Amino acid sequence: MHADLVLTGGPVYTADRARRRLVPAGPAASGGAMPGDTAVPGDSAVAVAGGRIVAVTAAGDQRIRDLTGPATEVIGLAGRALLPGFQDAHVHPAFAGVTMTGCNLIGAASLDEALARIRSYTGSRPGQEWIAGAGWRMEWFPGGTPGRGLLDQVTGGRAAFLLNRDAHGAWASTRALELAGIDRRTPDPPDGRIEREAGGEPQGTLHEGAATLVGRHVPAVTFEDRLAGLVLAQAHLHARGITAWQDAIIGDYLGSADPLPVYLAAASSGQLTARVEGALWWDRHRGPGQLADLLGRREQGQAGRFRANTVKIMQDGVAENFTAGMIDPYLDSCGCQTASRGLSYIDPEDLREVVTSLDAAGFQVHFHAIGDRAVREALDAVEAARAANGANDHRHHIAHLQVMHPADIPRFAALNVTANMQALWAAHEPQMDDLTIPFIGPQRAGRQYLFGDLFRSGARLAAGSDWSVTSANPLRAIHVAVNRTLPGAAGDGAEPFLPDQGLGLAEALAAYTAGSAYVNHLDGQTGAVEPGRLADLAVLDRDPHRGPPGEIAETRVLATYVEGERVYTASDL
Repeated sequence: MHADLVLTGGPVYTADRARRRLVPAGPAASGGAMPGDTAVPGDSAVAVAGGRIVAVTAAGDQRIRDLTGPATEVIGLAGRALLPGFQDAHVHPAFAGVTMTGCNLIGAASLDEALARIRSYTGSRPGQEWIAGAGWRMEWFPGGTPGRGLLDQVTGGRAAFLLNRDAHGAWASTRALELAGIDRRTPDPPDGRIEREAGGEPQGTLHEGAATLVGRHVPAVTFEDRLAGLVLAQAHLHARGITAWQDAIIGDYLGSADPLPVYLAAASSGQLTARVEGALWWDRHRGPGQLADLLGRREQGQAGRFRANTVKIMQDGVAENFTAGMIDPYLDSCGCQTASRGLSYIDPEDLREVVTSLDAAGFQVHFHAIGDRAVREALDAVEAARAANGANDHRHHIAHLQVMHPADIPRFAALNVTANMQALWAAHEPQMDDLTIPFIGPQRAGRQYLFGDLFRSGARLAAGSDWSVTSANPLRAIHVAVNRTLPGAAGDGAEPFLPDQGLGLAEALAAYTAGSAYVNHLDGQTGAVEPGRLADLAVLDRDPHRGPPGEIAETRVLATYVEGERVYTASDL
């Protein structure tokens, strides 16, 4: 049997248990030997047949010669690096794809650019009643809260509803508030807050669950447009070397439509080329009675490369709007304690019962926890499930982990809970420095994104982007995980953020490959370059181990393969 594909002539990062890098022996190994290097005589080579890796060895090995036939595609890497395809353990492509085709503010560099995009989008759709989109940043506005008047100006008074980049709040125009019936008499919902003007009128910013009050009135995006958005988002992720992901919300959230039917259609038609685990949304308003519905959705949610065996529980909000659940109170602008400790969307005692039931039903649980109290409540819930149900292989994980109490760090390894990190946030930037640190104080500021402590404690690490909240590029996130500064001009001259919590490059790469493959229950099939694994691979334009750590983010993806089929190719491969 001949191979369909052979990739040869570059270092191979295997991401196997030994975290090996296969490099040429002798003088060809530029830069000298490094920890984890395994020398091979001459160039390394990876052979693929039938969608699986069949050999990982030296290019001159007899096995490679025997596997290379007249129809074998041979790719010369010319020193470029080969590694397993990246896997994003917490991302929102279905939502991002719809945003990319709507009033898209993702990636806008400033408020002026965002306003220009809104004007352009509005002007190109003169007969459209609602202007909907997402992606604005809280640091563009005093206190992180934009007013309706500015949105009225750039939309000509039309109804407008724009989620912020982290989808924990929305910016609404006066007309949108009127259509939703929101005025000074409208009470705050239990899971959110309506920002108010001095006289009590709605100001235009809607935090957390309050955004649903308007979001449910926005006209639904057509199924065809949502499917096109998902395919567009998939192409965006493939271009960044991502071959698998976990979509962190499969359900209705803040008025957005449930993406389950779209995923099933894409998977059944073959348009879904990535491997996707869907996290079914736990509706915090419905309680335990929804378990039967989730069981039905799990049975329905199995098609092609898509599976829905996970339940997503959002336990708190975010620190920037004071809804992240904290053990101690937030501070005010003067540095004095307030009465607010944030939110627990599910009562902690109820959470323990919910997670125990989900665990008994065979679900993986994917928690959102930003504040130290929310992290503790999630760990307590898993501990209760373990006590009631015993050990199992459901692979529960907690995402974000912004603020942690030191006493909870060893509990991850003890309870076999994976730490699902969004490393791109672990740096000094305006949302951190202006909207978070002043209101949590220096002690808690020093307990943020403790990836180094988690790794040293023996915790298993996975990694994700939370795109479209931040960049989907794994190499940018890995750059921050290692350097604790943002890449490029944004990080020039910035002080590293808690540098002792940085990871080594090998550990950060492992989190984004083998670690996320474990979370996605794909570790027996993907996540490493080993014979027998599926050939889900990424080719980089350089070996990031050989350059300065400050240049990791400059590394580009040149090609992405799923089961040996190329799903992305850069123009200069």
